Amino acid sequence: MDCSSPVVFLHGFPEIWYSRRYQMIVVANAVFRAIAPHCRVLVDDLLALLDFFNISNPKAFLVAKDFGVRPAYHFALIHPEKEPGRAEADFGRFDVKTVVRNIYILFSGCELPVSKEDPEIMDLVLPSTPLPSWFTEADLANYASLYEKSGFRTALAILWSNVHIPAILSEKDYAFRFPGMAEYKWTSKRIRSDLDITYLPEGTHFVQEQFPDQVNQLILTFLNKHI
Repeated sequence: MDCSSPVVFLHGFPEIWYSRRYQMIVVANAVFRAIAPHCRVLVDDLLALLDFFNISNPKAFLVAKDFGVRPAYHFALIHPEKEPGRAEADFGRFDVKTVVRNIYILFSGCELPVSKEDPEIMDLVLPSTPLPSWFTEADLANYASLYEKSGFRTALAILWSNVHIPAILSEKDYAFRFPGMAEYKWTSKRIRSDLDITYLPEGTHFVQEQFPDQVNQLILTFLNKHI
């Protein structure tokens, strides 16, 4: 059983696994497990891949580019760390129907409900509080029946994700010629201040092959910071 942290590289188009050859060598030498499948990888494929290599380390790193970004981010959302967050622990004290009822009561008003350390947000609703007039008991039953099957974990992961997302981009990447992408460079940090974005002044869309030393160092710095 492999105990090292896996680093899975997901390529874009028209690249193949070989496009990450420089990064794989450096990552493997740094005692990580470098994996680079050559295919269109979906979320279920990623989970099966980690199981196939019998990797016991609970933390995996995904390095994705282009069309590989979407499955990587989706995987990180629906397979978060196993320990429940605060909202999950709060919801877990009640049955599904009560959780949905309380949420609709809390968020149907004009004020933002905020809880401090004690009580939790589910405790802000009294059991005697009626549902909003436009939301019936039949509506509540429909919502509850679905969430009893799926649970709240994926929804909460998407809302309150703790996914660390660094980005390594080239200033001269053709992608910035698409409408709106140039503005993204200046607005992304305002939208989410914890984004870790590095813009390399040279290189194009294939910067990981054009300037491997710079890209390798940025990746290793991130891996060692979050190991």
